Amino acid sequence: MNNKIDLTRSRLKTPRAAAIAGIIFSILLILIVILIRISIPPNPQDAGAWLSKSSKTVDLALNLVPFAGIAFLWFIGVVRDRLGELEDRFFSTIFLGSGLLFLAMLFAWSAVSGSIIESYIIDPDRLINTGMYSFIRSMAYQILNIYAMRMAGVFMIATSTLSIRTGIVPRWMAFLGYALAVVLLLTLLYNVWIILLFPLWILLISTYILIENFRKQI
Repeated sequence: MNNKIDLTRSRLKTPRAAAIAGIIFSILLILIVILIRISIPPNPQDAGAWLSKSSKTVDLALNLVPFAGIAFLWFIGVVRDRLGELEDRFFSTIFLGSGLLFLAMLFAWSAVSGSIIESYIIDPDRLINTGMYSFIRSMAYQILNIYAMRMAGVFMIATSTLSIRTGIVPRWMAFLGYALAVVLLLTLLYNVWIILLFPLWILLISTYILIENFRKQI
C-alpha cells in the first residue's frame, strides 16, 4: 500500500518538476536574449563600440547562461522520467541528443562571447586592430544563431512528436512546435528576436503541464 502511495506522489511531482524547470529555463533565456539584443548590434561585422558601453550588461547575460543550462538539463531529465515506459527510443534519442547539443552550443557561445569582453579589458586596441574581434564575434554569432538554434528546432520536433504519441500536452501545442521548429531550421537568423520562439514555446508547454498537474491534485 505504501509503495502505491509513493508511486502516486512521484507521478504527481514529476510533471510539476518538469514544468518548473521549463519555466525557469524559458524566463532566463528570454532575459538573456533581451539583454544581448539591446546591448549588441545584430550585425556580426560591427565595429565593437558596444564593448565600451554595454559590456557589463552583456556580462550579466552571460552569467545567467549556466543557470539556464541547469534548468534546461533538469527539464530534459524530468520529461524523460515522465515518459517512462512510453518512451520511444528513436525519438527519445533525438530528443536527448539535440537537447544536449543545444546546451553545448549555448555554453560555447557564452564562453566565446565572454572571451571578447575579457580580451577587450586586457588590451582593447589589440583586440580591435588585429582583426581578432571580427573573428571571435563572427564565431559567436555562428554558434548561437546557426548551430544552437538548429538544434533547438530539432529538439522541438522531437518533443512535439513525443507529445503527440504520449499525450503530455494538447496536439495543437505539438503542431505549433512543428511550425516554430521549421522557422528555426530554415530561417537565416539575422533577426535575433526569432530566437525567442524556442523559450516561448517551452514556457507555453511548461505552464500547461504545471496547471494540469495542480488540477489533478484538486
